[in-house]
This record gives sequence, C-alpha cells and structure tokens, in this order.
Amino acid sequence: MRRPERSQQSEDLERYEQRFLELKREFQHLECFCKGTVLRRMVKCGKAYCACHDDPAKRHGPYFEWTYKAKGKTVNVKLTPETMPVYRAASKEYKKLKLLLDRMERLSQTVLRHQTKMAQSTPRCRS
Repeated sequence: MRRPERSQQSEDLERYEQRFLELKREFQHLECFCKGTVLRRMVKCGKAYCACHDDPAKRHGPYFEWTYKAKGKTVNVKLTPETMPVYRAASKEYKKLKLLLDRMERLSQTVLRHQTKMAQSTPRCRS
C-alpha cells in the first residue's frame, strides 16, 4: 500500500532539513582559512654561467609563494619554509569551506523546491 503523496513530501523535506542542519554544524569544525594556492618554486638565477640554466635538477630553491586574487589582480606573497605549512593548511580549509557552501546551496535549492511544491498542493479555503 502506498503512502499519501503529502506524507512522503513531508518526510523528504524533513530529511533534507536535517541534512542541512548537519552541514551547518560542519562549519564549527573549520579552522582559519584563506583563498589561494601555495606554490613551491625552483628557479633559475640571473647568472648565465650558473648550472641552474643547464640542469633543471640544479635550480635554486625551493621557494614558496602564496598566490591569490584580490580585486581582479593576482597577488604573490613570499613565504618562508616555516610559514608555508600554515598557509597550505589554510588554503585547504578554504577549499573545504567552498565545498560545504556548494553542498548547502544545492540542498537549499532542493528544500525550497519541496517547500513550494507543498505550498502549491495545499488546498486553500475561500472566505
């Protein structure tokens, strides 16, 4: 025997709303974050006779940079080997944040569709 359509919609909506609350709680587990990428660079120097020009394995470095966009411009910040892990972890946290927001947005759209569907199927009384 099939359940009434209205009851199934209510259960679905309740399940989606519960999932949304779970996603909201995940925000509490986020650490400090920053957008951008941490790069490891091996570079050639300006001395023409240096071995770094002939052999990529002998390039200088590693040098670390944090790269991000601000007001449409690329910003590069040099990092020390000690600060690089902090920015790399913060960059990963930002990716988690973006993923979490994307999931919440998709779920919100689903909830809104269900809410409007239920509202439209509710019989209205005439006065």
